[in-house]
Amino acid sequence: MLVVGIEGTAWAASAAFYETETETIRIHSDPYVPAEGGIHPREAAEHMSTALPAAIETTLQQVITEGYALSEIDAVAYSQGPGLGPCLRIVGTAARTLAQTLEVPLVGVNHMIAHLEIGRHQSGFDSPVCLNASGANAHLLGYHNGRYRILGETMDTGVGNAIDKFTRHLDWSHPGGPKVESAAKEGEYVELPYVVKGMDFSFSGIMSAAKDAVDTGTPPENVCTGLQETIFAMLTEVAERALSVTGNNELVLGGGVGQNNRLQSMLQAMCDARGASLYVPSAELLRDNAGMIAVTGAMMAAADQTTPLSDSAVDPGARPDTVRASWRRGDRSDTQFSPTAGAVRGAEATVEIGEETVEKHRITKEYRHPTLDTRLRQERLRAEARLTSAARREGVPTPVIYDIDPVATTLTLERVGECDLVHAIDTDRCRSVGQHLAQIHTAGFVHGDPTVRNVRAASEQTYLIDFGLGYYTEHEEDHAMDLHVFLQSLRGATDDAQALFTACEDGYREIGSEDVLSRRHQIDSRGRYQWSQTDLIINWVPPVWMKKRQSKAIFWASHSISSDHRLVAWCLRSGNLARRCWSKSHSGLDIHLTWRTGAHG
Repeated sequence: MLVVGIEGTAWAASAAFYETETETIRIHSDPYVPAEGGIHPREAAEHMSTALPAAIETTLQQVITEGYALSEIDAVAYSQGPGLGPCLRIVGTAARTLAQTLEVPLVGVNHMIAHLEIGRHQSGFDSPVCLNASGANAHLLGYHNGRYRILGETMDTGVGNAIDKFTRHLDWSHPGGPKVESAAKEGEYVELPYVVKGMDFSFSGIMSAAKDAVDTGTPPENVCTGLQETIFAMLTEVAERALSVTGNNELVLGGGVGQNNRLQSMLQAMCDARGASLYVPSAELLRDNAGMIAVTGAMMAAADQTTPLSDSAVDPGARPDTVRASWRRGDRSDTQFSPTAGAVRGAEATVEIGEETVEKHRITKEYRHPTLDTRLRQERLRAEARLTSAARREGVPTPVIYDIDPVATTLTLERVGECDLVHAIDTDRCRSVGQHLAQIHTAGFVHGDPTVRNVRAASEQTYLIDFGLGYYTEHEEDHAMDLHVFLQSLRGATDDAQALFTACEDGYREIGSEDVLSRRHQIDSRGRYQWSQTDLIINWVPPVWMKKRQSKAIFWASHSISSDHRLVAWCLRSGNLARRCWSKSHSGLDIHLTWRTGAHG
């Protein structure tokens, strides 16, 4: 099979062809590099409008040069989303035109799934977990029952964008990642916030702290070292947690940030320590490229998962967990792990499971900077011991703690339950989880990582275990995050996550605050490309990119979704975000800009 791929989600105008028999991939890319600042969607689209046709023409000529006829092309694959709307529309138009000219099927490819599939294809791995670390994204994907599931993701901005925000603060040119990597080689570690909640994570606080550190006199190279050590340790930790939760021993790295040598070395050290395998594609295939689109498109076309013209509109907000992965029909799912006895290596500790006790040792993580590693192990040991006992005093079933060794960072606990919740899950047990979480929230603390692996099931009750990421807090946001983590784990491990989580919410409602449940809905909308239902979608309004100053207010309107446009207004007044509603007549249509509950634009 011979497939042409077209990529243009943001900065890379790229075309490629892939021949399945010889595994030949030929890629031609022309990147957009902004003169200053970050990527501007309009300027990127202008670049795409000229660079993409040239890349396609070069690719077609390469097809002929290598001895194929254009009539031998079997399909045209293109990045259908996610990405910048103005760029994607050019990609979609080019792909439809080429497919109709060649009279071959069209294949719309999810850009983030392509980052995974190119690694899975080239590695030969069976069913790996994928860490996608790119400019606008950061998430963990695992396959389960016909779809890729998001096991964890950023709750605010993509990892590359986060780094770029810091380097723009220093007036360093785009892209910022390579410059941070270079400066970090000369720096010394400085402590920055470390924010991991289950398998989700956040970068916004780290970026603010990094900017403040530079502004108060910390050498930029030292901040760059702290930034890399912190951000990449977070990504490595959640990747290890995903391997542990799924029982997987295969990890694929994807995304342009994956080119960073420090991130690669951290992931390799983690995988080596737990006996897992890591595959890192070449730099050309890590960053945005049409080769991965062509390879994934070939898989989809072979499974007859092509895209009718009527369904070919691009989607800047496309999420990988909405795609039906028919080309993987029959593959095993990543939810099979069920330790019963002996030594088990989790994400945070090695666990020796005995007949009546469990010994949990928080081992040194060689991938982390020694100062950071010592801090996290000691903090989490204390948190687990303190909060496990505190929850028990509140009436929540937890293990009894028999012994704690702060020097060896070891806990000895009662063995509880018959299996992890994931292997005995039903609505009654999920209801009890909701009740347990409400009890500890009412007492003023959170679990921090209440996944279906950190709940133990017995015939009569459920137990909460592993409070290492927990802490004392009265904030609704933190309480709601516990519920969100549990929901994410249900989505990754079950096919009826919503029904199970509804039972959890019902249990929570019996004891806890309705405000926390409402806040959980807001948190869920903050995942990448999650939108609140109050957003107004208007059929075919030309994209609006405007910056309008009125006294202290700045209005922004952007964001396009396929042939529709979702317009959102932000008002920045005296440094604080204020909700506003703004309307304007455009092309004879009344456009009402409403606030969404998400945290990023």
